[in-house]
Amino acid sequence: MEDITTHPIIEILERKKVTFSFDGKNLTGFEGMVISSALFLNKIKIFGHHVKDNSPQGIFCANGQCAQCNVIVNGIPVKACMTPLKENMEIESCNGLPELPPEDNAVTVCNSEIVECEVLVIGAGPAGLSATKILGENNVKVILIDDKAELGGKLVLQTHKFFGSQEDVYAGKRGIDIAKILGNSVEAIPNVQIWLNSVCLAVFSDGLVGILKNNEEYALIRPNFLLIATGAREKMLVFPGNTLPGVYGAGAFQTLVNRDLIKAANKIFIVGGGNVGLIAGYHAIQASIEVVGLIEALPQCGGYKVHEDKLRRLGVPIYTNHTILSANGKNNVKSITIAQSDKNFNIISGTERNFACDTILIAVGLNPVDEFYHKAIDFGFKVWIAGDAQEIAEASAAIFTGRIEALKILKEIGIDISEEIDKLEDFAEIMKAKPPQPIETEIKFKEEGVYPVFYCNQEIPCNPCTTVCDQAQIETIDNLITQLPYFKGEQDCIGCGKCVAVCPGLAVVLIDYRKDRNKPLVTFPYELTEDKLEKGQKVIVVSNEKELGIFEIHRSRILKEFPKTQLISVKLPSELAKKAVAVKLYETKFNEPIDLYQKSLTDDETIVCRCERVSVGEIRKWIQLGVKDFNELKALTKVGMGACGGKTCTPLIERIFREEGISIYEITPGTKRPLFIEVPMGIFANAKNKKEEL
Repeated sequence: MEDITTHPIIEILERKKVTFSFDGKNLTGFEGMVISSALFLNKIKIFGHHVKDNSPQGIFCANGQCAQCNVIVNGIPVKACMTPLKENMEIESCNGLPELPPEDNAVTVCNSEIVECEVLVIGAGPAGLSATKILGENNVKVILIDDKAELGGKLVLQTHKFFGSQEDVYAGKRGIDIAKILGNSVEAIPNVQIWLNSVCLAVFSDGLVGILKNNEEYALIRPNFLLIATGAREKMLVFPGNTLPGVYGAGAFQTLVNRDLIKAANKIFIVGGGNVGLIAGYHAIQASIEVVGLIEALPQCGGYKVHEDKLRRLGVPIYTNHTILSANGKNNVKSITIAQSDKNFNIISGTERNFACDTILIAVGLNPVDEFYHKAIDFGFKVWIAGDAQEIAEASAAIFTGRIEALKILKEIGIDISEEIDKLEDFAEIMKAKPPQPIETEIKFKEEGVYPVFYCNQEIPCNPCTTVCDQAQIETIDNLITQLPYFKGEQDCIGCGKCVAVCPGLAVVLIDYRKDRNKPLVTFPYELTEDKLEKGQKVIVVSNEKELGIFEIHRSRILKEFPKTQLISVKLPSELAKKAVAVKLYETKFNEPIDLYQKSLTDDETIVCRCERVSVGEIRKWIQLGVKDFNELKALTKVGMGACGGKTCTPLIERIFREEGISIYEITPGTKRPLFIEVPMGIFANAKNKKEEL
């Protein structure tokens, strides 16, 4: 089975095994795990075939927003990524359109309840939780809903330590831990109702909000105030092979690996060098998954330099000024073809390379999930928006915007607030800022005493190293959170290592010359194995540019405050000590291109609407014939009529319009209609149906 049994960060709890069948074959999975992950666990990644062209279907969004993972369970079609596994489930591939059940029994129809509440918060990620905490602590009655089974949103997928400040956004703590801190604080508030596994389906003109409660009951909520904290969805790209099983977003990958503990791939290739792609690469390595490479279309990666440095030190090739040409394979991904591009993003002929991989992660940015907000505005709701739904940024910024919007709601209600919203908004803007270019820094080494060395050279909002120093000897320039840290040296460093352990970028080392000026002891952070590295074990010491050599561990320790970060101390020659940044266990072995590039499809044959299998060429044909209305395009081609409701393909089609010389302002947008996701019809009658037997 392809489950992850050891992990350096995530605690692996015992899970109950159950038996089930897929297409008549008896298999084993874990009770409560979603079906898609149970199939991945058994190395099954094709769940069915499309009715239009028999193309293989597999996991894509892992979020219930599309239908690529549809399977048949006990005769009923369900989304594999949202349906928990139970003992003795009989699961079949969904080939073509599922058939209606043979029985047509009468049902008892009941009206939906209407629930009144003061504030409805949609989304229990960092923004929604932070807002709910503020509202609840001020005795406001809140209903908080989220489509997942636990609180935290994307925080529950993040095993890395967060940036920002310790006091304001829990900097230095891991996303999975921040989710628990925020979630526990909200659960303890008596006037907050929490509806998990509950999806917002629509915002209506009569002031009601439709909710699929607990995935089985339709409820209507009439809030006095509405806060949208629905986060973001991943962007997709158009390229030949983009719908093959094995091509999906970094968020889906993190769901499989970090939530469900599935070794989802053996060799991945990442498209996109922002924080999402860089972090996903590091998460893959923590799960013992090989990262073949990462490409970025721009001259530099857009994510934090410290994230990029972590991957480079671990031997991941990063190809800037490169793009994907195709995902290759018949029924699933076998390889990726990439090529270099010029400053105008045109392919440079002769630079094509093909690398073997079984998974391609698309990490090219996020789009806000803000449809409910705009509908609520149209219908006259008193509505606010926070987090990535408001503006794409880091989770630390979402914590701030959640607080800010909650304070605005309190003010609207008439509750006095002591905090100054303007100051919070200024700080939120700092947290949202795009990372600037790294700057050249010269580190001044002194061959005496013990002191920290900082290898962060990008002015990003982060300062936990300044708050953990027991000697109060670490500051940032001008005490600004976006400035680089330095060691004051007014008092002696005691060599505790807290600054090394807390750093989210793993960019702090400790150099100790006290016992040997020629061979100082250098302490590095390490978090790639569950097993503790021990004294005498050999490790490879690396700089940000290359491997420096193999050395023995002199000391290994773990601080109580940072239990998942090992502090590895190695004695190094003084000149190497001034270059060393990290340690690793294995030498870098680069993957060579496997064969010559062969383009699989023409651009016009490439699929743009994966739900209805509509090609770029078909869209382009109608645009060239004068169609500028999304609704007309929808009627002509069925584009946007599939399970995802155009969430994935709309931005891609807008790009095709631009390629044809038509401005986005000349296009009539598609009409947004309920429902947000697919829902069984019986739900709206509150009828008891066969789904209870699943």
